[in-house]
Amino acid sequence: MCRVVDLQQAVLAKNDATADALRAELAARGTTVVNLLSSPGSGKTALLEGELLLARGRGVRVAALTADLATENDAVRLARSGVPVKQVLTDGLCHLEAGMLGRHLDGWLPEDTRLLFVENVGNLVCPASYDLGESLRVVLASVTEGEDKPLKYPTAFGLAHVVVVTKTDIAGAVEFDEAAFRANVAQVNPGVEVLLTSARRGDGVGALLDRATAVAGGGAVHAPVMAGRQSLHRHEHRHDHGAHTDAAGSGAMAQSCS
Repeated sequence: MCRVVDLQQAVLAKNDATADALRAELAARGTTVVNLLSSPGSGKTALLEGELLLARGRGVRVAALTADLATENDAVRLARSGVPVKQVLTDGLCHLEAGMLGRHLDGWLPEDTRLLFVENVGNLVCPASYDLGESLRVVLASVTEGEDKPLKYPTAFGLAHVVVVTKTDIAGAVEFDEAAFRANVAQVNPGVEVLLTSARRGDGVGALLDRATAVAGGGAVHAPVMAGRQSLHRHEHRHDHGAHTDAAGSGAMAQSCS
């Protein structure tokens, strides 16, 4: 008897279980994870540096873990905030996974950390499918990337709890159409909050910290419609061995015979 197994679905299912366990473990110690996703060059490191500085000034116990393919440049930059920072080099892997995050937190994350900001690898494809045990998923896009970014990357934007627009200080120069961007976000993720920021001018810096602190205190989190659909799809796929894929799936299949 032979059985077809979708390897991508199996990998994601294992990651989801690990993420749930990590989320519960961190919640028990009072730590909330914020997962930041964006394309390379969106300005998320600059914004995160501002948020960390503000958190330290407010006395909020925060830490940051930043992932990249190579170099420790982002960690060096974020460490200027004076909060605990760790660099993870993925050695070519285009995303973080829950198990990887858990291993890097073990023995490093201070026990009294209230908020852990995770700066994911600069990529809007692979990281979108991997739950890291976060309670708040934030997707960022700069005004230079185009108003249709949410339509081009519907999984990333469709699973976001908050969407952040960066580099608004140059919005006029690049003729960024805010209304069009908001409409495209609403198309893939109805009801999600969109924050406008400029790390250079300081506009909107602190809004992300406010949202994260509220979530850590038990505040409500936006429920993306796509999250429910993706969960249902993965559940159904375990009982249906057809060759379809999910929104991020590779479609890789393996055949097991006995």
